[in-house]
Amino acid sequence: MDPILTIVAGATILTVVGVMSGGTFLLRVATGGLAFNELQTKFFRAGHAHAGVLIILGLVSLLLQSAVNVDGAWQWAAVGVLISALLIPAGFFLSVLGREPLKPSRVIALLWVGVLVLALSLIAVGVSVIIAGAAALS
Repeated sequence: MDPILTIVAGATILTVVGVMSGGTFLLRVATGGLAFNELQTKFFRAGHAHAGVLIILGLVSLLLQSAVNVDGAWQWAAVGVLISALLIPAGFFLSVLGREPLKPSRVIALLWVGVLVLALSLIAVGVSVIIAGAAALS
């Protein structure tokens, strides 16, 4: 694995501490310790879940590409998956800040940008792994 990508992977593991503290926050929301409306509660839960799943998916993408020796620009596609792990949860969390929002704010655009980044990155990761596999056949 490229040394920079190794550092990215290590830093990503450290972000899980933040996701864990988000879980503590959600527990307080769910038990009524913090007052948020139904929209906020649902969006906070969705943001937290997406953060965890996308971090794992990004790390698996990094490891899979490394395992099959993907190199060059292709190897950076997994970083896009990790970037989506920031954008999508940010869209969920930040779009419902404030007092009693009835609908998400325009900040929800972060979620959709993240979805686009995720889709493009996963396509690139998948294609790069297939190419590496096909090259290994010959």
